[in-house]
Amino acid sequence: MGAKGEETRARLVQATRVLIEAQGYFGTGLNQVLAESGAPRGSLYFHFPDGKDQLVALALAEAGRDVADLLDHMCAGELSAAEVVRGLLDAFGERMEQSGYAKGCPLATVALEVAAGHEPLRRVCEQAYGEWQRALAELLVRGGRDRAGADAAAGAALALVEGSLLLARVQHSRLPLDQAARAAELLLA
Repeated sequence: MGAKGEETRARLVQATRVLIEAQGYFGTGLNQVLAESGAPRGSLYFHFPDGKDQLVALALAEAGRDVADLLDHMCAGELSAAEVVRGLLDAFGERMEQSGYAKGCPLATVALEVAAGHEPLRRVCEQAYGEWQRALAELLVRGGRDRAGADAAAGAALALVEGSLLLARVQHSRLPLDQAARAAELLLA
C-alpha cells in the first residue's frame, strides 16, 4: 500500500477514535466516519473489508496502545506509582476539558456498551486495560510490593481512574479526578 493509502487508512482510524470516544460504538455511524475523515466511501471498504467492527477494533487498540505508551514512559522515570496515576488523570483531564467533557478515557464509552454483547470488541478493551494495569503493577513490584499486592493495588488504581473519569464527565468538573489522585496516594503509598 502506498503512502496515500496509508494516510487515508490513518485518517479513517483517527476519525473513528474521535467519534467513538465521544459517542460510543452505537452512536457512531460509518457515514460520520467518512465525513470526519474526508475519505471516500470506497477507501473505507478497501481498508476495512470486515466493516465497522474491524475499524472500531483497530481504533480501540491504537488508543489503548497510546495510553500504554504514556504509562510506560511515566513508569520508566523516577515517578512513584501515585505520581504516575496523577499524571494519567491529568492527561485524561486535559483531554476532557478540551472536549467540553465529551471525552475522558478513549476506551470507556465503547467498553461500557460492548462488555455484555460484543465479544471481539470487549476483548480489545480487556487487553488494553490489562496492559495499563500490568504497567502500574510492574512499577509497584519494582518499588518493593509483592506480585499479588501489586496486581491488586494496580487494579484498584485503574478502577479509581476510570470511575473518576465517569464522575468528572457527569459533573463537568475535575474534582473527581483530584479526589481519585488523592485516594491513589493513600492506596499506593
